[in-house]
Amino acid sequence: MRAAAIFGLSASERDLKPFQKESDASWLIGLPVSSREADAILIFGGDGTVHRHLAQLVKLQLPVLVVPCGSGNDFARALNLRSTRDALSAWREFVSGRGRLRQIDLGVISSLDAGGTPAPRDSALHSSGNQKLETGNYFCCIGGVGLDVEVARLANQLPGALRWRGGYLLSLLPALFRFQPPAVEVATQENLLSGFETHHDDPAMLVAFANGPTFGGGLRIAPGAQLDDGKLEVCIVSVMAKSRLLRLFPSLYSGTHVKFREVKYFQAERLRIVTNPLSDVYADGEYICSTPVEIKLERAALRVIVP
Repeated sequence: MRAAAIFGLSASERDLKPFQKESDASWLIGLPVSSREADAILIFGGDGTVHRHLAQLVKLQLPVLVVPCGSGNDFARALNLRSTRDALSAWREFVSGRGRLRQIDLGVISSLDAGGTPAPRDSALHSSGNQKLETGNYFCCIGGVGLDVEVARLANQLPGALRWRGGYLLSLLPALFRFQPPAVEVATQENLLSGFETHHDDPAMLVAFANGPTFGGGLRIAPGAQLDDGKLEVCIVSVMAKSRLLRLFPSLYSGTHVKFREVKYFQAERLRIVTNPLSDVYADGEYICSTPVEIKLERAALRVIVP
């Protein structure tokens, strides 16, 4: 067997050693150029590390095992890989021939021009290192505009030790203090033969679109999301007093925020988001582009090794 290992900022070849002991595989360090170079890929990192390699992972179509070594690990959590021990168990089963592979969806974010058509590709990528498709950017977990973007931006600036110890929570209050809700229009399309229908056209604190259920290290912003159902979960939090938003925040851990009157929660196959003023769009904790954008799912885009 041939396997490839990719390491995030918080991981190293030391983390690989337990996996090497479970098989006599030959190991490539780094992302394979072609599918002929490996039989499986192990990613030691968090959501950002997975995100930055999604385009090539989809192209290779090799089985991928995520070893949770990041600050959030929401994608690994959605795959029931909550620890290195879980990942090692899944790897042990895979190399023995009894492992389970799961084919999951990925989200795709496309930047639009003012007329609602796909914008030309940027000549350079943002410093986050996103890998672009011809028509958009893959994401695995959750993206959005609004307050979450401000929180993610501040959290990404924290030292690694603080990000690991609740970077999202540490960044919430300073982000909320300076945040001004933009005017947001959210429209959805149920199928390619129908037009877009407006679901929200008012200022909003946050608009999240989700392929997986959690972000920020376990916040269940999209409690109904599944990685393989072909649907995006959409959560819109309308403008409210910041004191009330702080009271809503703890309910994100259980997913009961959807019961608040200021929250709209629904499914969509495709949606468009337009804001005034233009707003940054983040996904998997990484900068993607600015609004307006269109979001859809690519069905069964990635093969993952799961327990």
